[in-house]
Amino acid sequence: MSSGGEQEPAVRAIVAGHGTFASGIVSAVEQITGRGQQFIAVSNTGLCLDDIQGALASALDVSHARVIFTDLPAGSCTMAVRRMIRERPGVLLVTGINLSLLLDFVMQDDTDPVVAVQAALERGRASMVVYGA
Repeated sequence: MSSGGEQEPAVRAIVAGHGTFASGIVSAVEQITGRGQQFIAVSNTGLCLDDIQGALASALDVSHARVIFTDLPAGSCTMAVRRMIRERPGVLLVTGINLSLLLDFVMQDDTDPVVAVQAALERGRASMVVYGA
């Protein structure tokens, strides 16, 4: 609970990636929307695949999140989640994320996170545009 008696927003998803990718993109969400607290950021820096899987499993256990966003489809965070979700039905992996996708997801705070992913995914795909020759 916050000091004003309001309940703190629940963590809705985990964001995992290389280096400071996760904390950086969550920071951008916070700066734009003030809703960055809906995510837990996890870095793979200095971790082997088993350690990444353990860190993500702990984040899921603490937060009860059902969605994990990762940076690269063939990256170590994605591999760890794919191994882990075999034993965790109901957990959804979304990989290759961008800021537009996370912004759309976080603004759907009254929507079930698994449902919110579908609309956010479309927004994320549509936001990628090439200008120039």
